[in-house]
Amino acid sequence: MQFEMFSEVSLKEDITEYNLPKGTTAIIVDFCPRPEGQEDGYVLEVLNEEGKGFTVIAVAASKIEQITVMVPG
Repeated sequence: MQFEMFSEVSLKEDITEYNLPKGTTAIIVDFCPRPEGQEDGYVLEVLNEEGKGFTVIAVAASKIEQITVMVPG
């Protein structure tokens, strides 16, 4: 699955090297295509709890999932 740029995603698993737990939300800021046979990746911007500071990380596409927004109907 390819995600849209600047969409909001969440981590599907802990990313221990950055101390980010599963469920952390982030914004996609870049797409990292890989050669055939290798998994594509994304660069994510992760805001802290206060929404002020941020961390930029690169992850494989399989480690993130799209956040579904429920619209009241």
